[in-house]
Amino acid sequence: METLAFTVAAVVLYIAADRLLDRIEIARGARLPHRNLIFFAILLGLALVTFWALRVILEPAPPAT
Repeated sequence: METLAFTVAAVVLYIAADRLLDRIEIARGARLPHRNLIFFAILLGLALVTFWALRVILEPAPPAT
């Protein structure tokens, strides 16, 4: 289950980062220099937050005593 959740999240994050970068470039009116580094920074930021949240959500609850 975890593997599927992380894989789906990765695909969604890739698409989201691409669209966010496109919107930034449209608002700017030109392509950004070093576009691949900016894409990586956006993807990394989104991934850190999303994967942390998934780990917290999917972590099994401690046994009751």
